[in-house]
Amino acid sequence: MKFLLAALLMSASVAAHAAASDPIVSGRDYHSYAEPTAFRVKHLDLDLQTSFEEKRLSGVADLTIARLDPNATKLVLDTRDLTIRRIWWIRGATDLVPLRFTLGVRDPMLGSPLTIDVPAQDVATELKIRISYQTRPEASGLQWVAAAQTANKTDPFLFTQSQAIHARSWIPLQDSPQVRMTYSATIHAPPGMRAVMSAQPIGNNSGELEPSGVYRFEMPQAIPSYLIALGVGKLEFRATGPRTGVFAESALVEAAAKEFAETEQMIQASEKLFGPYRWGRYDLLILPPSFPFGGMENPRLSFITPTVIAGDRSMTALIAHELAHSWSGNLVTNATWRDLWLNEGFTVFLQGRIMRAVYGDRREAMEETLDLATLQKEIATLPPSDQVLAIDLRGRDPDDVFTQVPYIKGALFISWLASRFGDEQIDKFLHDYFDKFAFQSISTEDFRAYLEANLLPLKPDAVKSTELDEWMKAPGLPKSAVLPHSDAFERVDALRKDWLAGKIAATELPGKDWTTHEWVHFLDALISKLPTAKLEELDAAFALTAAGNSEIAFSWLRIAIRNDYQPAYPRLESYLTHIGRRRLIKPLYEELMKTPAGAARARAIYAQARANYHPIATASLDGIVLKDARR
Repeated sequence: MKFLLAALLMSASVAAHAAASDPIVSGRDYHSYAEPTAFRVKHLDLDLQTSFEEKRLSGVADLTIARLDPNATKLVLDTRDLTIRRIWWIRGATDLVPLRFTLGVRDPMLGSPLTIDVPAQDVATELKIRISYQTRPEASGLQWVAAAQTANKTDPFLFTQSQAIHARSWIPLQDSPQVRMTYSATIHAPPGMRAVMSAQPIGNNSGELEPSGVYRFEMPQAIPSYLIALGVGKLEFRATGPRTGVFAESALVEAAAKEFAETEQMIQASEKLFGPYRWGRYDLLILPPSFPFGGMENPRLSFITPTVIAGDRSMTALIAHELAHSWSGNLVTNATWRDLWLNEGFTVFLQGRIMRAVYGDRREAMEETLDLATLQKEIATLPPSDQVLAIDLRGRDPDDVFTQVPYIKGALFISWLASRFGDEQIDKFLHDYFDKFAFQSISTEDFRAYLEANLLPLKPDAVKSTELDEWMKAPGLPKSAVLPHSDAFERVDALRKDWLAGKIAATELPGKDWTTHEWVHFLDALISKLPTAKLEELDAAFALTAAGNSEIAFSWLRIAIRNDYQPAYPRLESYLTHIGRRRLIKPLYEELMKTPAGAARARAIYAQARANYHPIATASLDGIVLKDARR
């Protein structure tokens, strides 16, 4: 009872943490009920049935748990909206002993603590617990995609999104990035459908469609819960290299294999820079367009949005990014979501090094310059407390941390270190860092201690402690930041200026030869208001309203909204109802909501599209589109 009361008090006081004057405890996970100093999950074994009709996963989770505190008898797990049926202690090989459990009061953000009475008489250092449970249709970590919303439009699709704290909505466990575990799974999929996971397939179904629908997996490396991932759909596979390939629906699989054919080259470039790839294979799962992110770095199997299949490999930086997570994030992980920049900032830096090695300096410079512009725009909208690398997330949804700050500012910090120590020394430092902390979860303070002990002494006068404080604790970008620059964009800027001034016609722009990056730069820097005739001229020359490239279409549609360009509105509606990637739809809704007519259009489109979006996307969009309607 004491442990349950403590869990309930923790839930009730979450909001108070944000305003508390108490300093943040480094490494403490404020978004988990689990007490990993008492018990720690070491292995998870799943056996789950997939029901598209009921939109449920059901079965059992066997947890192998180390008892770290010999006096502990209350095991607390994280859950959200799970139906817990029964729990047993697996005594010996087969003896199942029923255990008492209590599901605590539901916190809207954290879910409900599951407190299990563990037998005190068990003196073993490890014990096994079996939990019989099922998910609910509204589980935030699962999306059940209707057949009509898939590429083939013939069969439904299921995919998971466990980051940040959504694993607890489909598995009862210690849902904290500092708890790493191995896992195995048996997934029962409908006949004719394939199950894939962030693990290696085992048994007789390692490469072919299994007629029985039963798929088995094993992940021998210890990973945090947010990297446990499952996809079930009418999938085909195409190899793109000796250890790379793509899973996708038949309508997309050939295009995806062609688009991402250079993945093996990226792995080889990464290994030369940062050490061996330690996960065996690296495959991609192309998801339905409702996936709320560009990609998710699930080990062995990155989940990828179809919006990056452009036909010209112009958006493969996303693949470089998810691959780079195989070192920064998956291998060395943030201990809490406050420390996300250790995952994402390092990964963006590694991504740039991979892109330079595979595609050259020019492309890397364009992509980094676009990233900088995105960061600067977002910083202008964020409070100072959210502009620091390790923000205070107490009392907040950990999804709030996913701004451009941990990504781009984090990468600029590593680039700044490289400017002081040289690329060669930084590459060696990162190589050693990944070796030192391999398969561990660390905090911002852990990294700084390692930095001060292993890099700064190589050039004692290169970096001052006050400079590190400015980067890691102060808002905005330090004046000492080394900012990227692209000569290619200077030419685009000059042409844009001449076209706006009427010195050249739109047909004289070399747009047909531009990369996606040049088009995005051209469009994003256009003045807010343009004459309709100028928009018609540009659209007629390059068919921007019908652009198949999702990034170019996004930039163009934002201009169309700002200027009430009526010919683009049918495409806008189609775009917003078919794409669920949050980065590509949230700004469009925000732009629409700036005018009464636009707000009415946004609500009408959203009413049609909302059911097709992932819960993570609707959590953001409801507050934008429905805020006035709910007053």
